[in-house]
Amino acid sequence: MSEQLSGAEIVLKALVDQGVEVVFGYPGGAVLPIYDALFRQNRIRHVLCRHEQGAVHMAEGYARSTGKVGCVLVTSGPGATNAVTGLTDALMDSVPIVCLTGQVPTFLIGNDAFQEADTTGITRQCTKHNYLVKEPDRLARTIHEAFVVASTGRPGPVVVDLPKDVLMGKAPYIPASRVKHRSYKPQMKADIALIEQAVELMGKAQRPIFYIGGGVVNSGPSACKLLASFVRSTGFPITSTLMGLGAYPASDQQFLGMLGMHGTYEANLAMHACDVMICIGARFDDRVTGRLDAFAPNAKKIHVDIDPSSINKNVVVDVAIVGDVAHVVEDMIRVWKAKQIRPTQKALATWWGQIDAWKARNCLAYKTNDTTIKPQQAIERLYALTKDRDTYITTEVGQHQMWAAQFYKFEEPNRWMTSGGLGTMGYGLPAALGVQVAHPESLVVDISGEASFQMNMQEMGTASQYRLPVKVFILNNQYMGMVRQWQELLHGSRYSESYSDALPDFVKLAESFGWLGLEVESPADLDDAIKTMIESDKPVLMNVHVDPSENCYPMIPSGAAHNDMLMGPEDTAGAGVSDHGMVLV
Repeated sequence: MSEQLSGAEIVLKALVDQGVEVVFGYPGGAVLPIYDALFRQNRIRHVLCRHEQGAVHMAEGYARSTGKVGCVLVTSGPGATNAVTGLTDALMDSVPIVCLTGQVPTFLIGNDAFQEADTTGITRQCTKHNYLVKEPDRLARTIHEAFVVASTGRPGPVVVDLPKDVLMGKAPYIPASRVKHRSYKPQMKADIALIEQAVELMGKAQRPIFYIGGGVVNSGPSACKLLASFVRSTGFPITSTLMGLGAYPASDQQFLGMLGMHGTYEANLAMHACDVMICIGARFDDRVTGRLDAFAPNAKKIHVDIDPSSINKNVVVDVAIVGDVAHVVEDMIRVWKAKQIRPTQKALATWWGQIDAWKARNCLAYKTNDTTIKPQQAIERLYALTKDRDTYITTEVGQHQMWAAQFYKFEEPNRWMTSGGLGTMGYGLPAALGVQVAHPESLVVDISGEASFQMNMQEMGTASQYRLPVKVFILNNQYMGMVRQWQELLHGSRYSESYSDALPDFVKLAESFGWLGLEVESPADLDDAIKTMIESDKPVLMNVHVDPSENCYPMIPSGAAHNDMLMGPEDTAGAGVSDHGMVLV
């Protein structure tokens, strides 16, 4: 007869079987059997967060910086509901998470018992899949399936809801090698005929562009290397979404920078004027497309994505390729070489000439002075002083996030962790802690705003408890900066409830948690303070006072087209730069 284990022991044994090394969580009554089992083992490390939302963001940072599945453990009721924001964030940004939630005993479900919530009902719309386990002998199989679902196909969060009596019941353990998911089989290899069609279309292009997203990063480092090789062999320009930064080296001469609402002038105009667009691992998000009926109006569109539901969802494409990026790009390279595709060099040269003319606009230029730190300047100096180190960057959400995307250059994947789809304020600090747990010897910096930082600043205690030397680099303008910018440009400078009139003393706050606190107000002191921050072996909170009136440009107003951009203070909403006299081949 197979050895009988408690449900809690089965859960931990399944996690070990799945290669889990760390779990981020917060205890409560319904999950105490698991916490008791954790106490009696030494295979899995537990990191105690201060809030369940923080736990999920930590798991996201861990997952996105390693390519592994992040694991979360929370209790029933408010423990599960507190995790919902993090789960939705992971779903929007395709982050593989398995979240174990406690539940009241099965015989109390539906009775409005203490700390009961309909967790599977609540999380149905913010997870890739969820489970309610009602028998101990289903535990191992369910957890193994959860990891497969979370990590394959388009990655995403999976919830496993665990009633307390199931955790205390007995059952035999079933190893992962004996569990096969019978119905979930994501398509990895694409239809070769469609790949041939796409390659032939690329070969005839006069004004081509690659448009890549986070799906390239999710496919793994090999996919990024294959893509870089392919792009260089074509000679085509390439642009990236916010989530795709690092998938292609930022220093490469073919890279046009990020596109979209706060993307570069050259990237957005190239997207608008292209005649063949090769979209790989991106989903045509509204922050990228702008006004749909004016998005790349003359382009034939190729879309490569592992998620069939993303294709033709927002933008109707000409060639739809379902498959994993690494496999698809590998086949594209093979077909490209076999057919000896040679793009029209004269047309390509003319296209690059036009792009170089757009680049000459120097759209990210800004003015400096000797008395006020510009936020762009702060990030440029941070980049200059950390680029040669083993550095990981997380961000909160707002202006600082966009400036980080514009001015911090990423040469490889998995170094950039930000909340793209959901835009979750409070993401950066806990995500940085998850990254630091995964990479204890690396430099991890959270580029933050003072408003976003306060959303989850309680996680400073987690950093102190586990001696995680994260660095928080606050660009403090005393406003919810992006809200203030929209109010200035679109709402007649009526700054309704966007000014923070009661900020903490960030240096004293840091010191109260045992951190190092730094305050910087002058451009002349910026470099020395950054050096002190990155060389400290303690967690550091650096409060950088920046120009409160600075806006993030370029900017495509919501609902505008790619060629209707606001380039600076001289432009007003609805009167941006348009009709650029493009030289079309």
